[in-house]
Amino acid sequence: MNEIMLWLVILIIAIVVELISLGLTTIWFAGGALVAAVAAAAGGPVWLQIILFIAVSVILLAFTRPIAVKYFNRERVRTNVESLVGRQAVVISEIDNLQGTGQVTVGGQEWSARSCEEGKILVPGTIVRVMAINGVKLIVSEDPKMREAMPKQASQSSEAELDPKNIEKNDEI
Repeated sequence: MNEIMLWLVILIIAIVVELISLGLTTIWFAGGALVAAVAAAAGGPVWLQIILFIAVSVILLAFTRPIAVKYFNRERVRTNVESLVGRQAVVISEIDNLQGTGQVTVGGQEWSARSCEEGKILVPGTIVRVMAINGVKLIVSEDPKMREAMPKQASQSSEAELDPKNIEKNDEI
C-alpha cells in the first residue's frame, strides 16, 4: 500500500508542477506515475514499477511532446525584439566587428549591429537581414536577394559620378 501512495504523491506533484508552469514540463512523468501506481495496486514488484515509470515517461515524452509543442501556443504572437528576427534592415553606420562599430535601422528604429561573418565589413546603405539578437545588438547578414541588386545600383551611381557633366556640376558647387 505504501508503494501505491508513493506513486500517487509523485503523480499529484507532477500535475501540480505542470499546472503552475503551463510549459509541458512534467505531464509525461504524471503518466508514468499513474501506470506505476496501477502496477503497484496489482501487486507488481518495485523493480517493475520503476521500469514502467521510466519507460512510460520516456515514451510519452518522445512521442507526444513534439505533437503537443506543435499545437501548444501556436497562436502566440511574437512581440518586441522577437519580431525583428528575419526582417530586413538598412546599415546606417559601417558594421565592423573588429572595431565593434555598426548600426542599422529596422522599422524606423536604430539598433547597434554586428555581422554574422567575422571580418566582413558592411558599408552604409547595405540591405541586411536580422539573423539573431545578442543582448541589445542585432546580428545581421547581408541579404542575398539584395546583394544581387546592390552592384547594379553601385555601378550606376559610380558611372553617374564619373560622367563629365556631373563633374562640372560638382565643381561649380
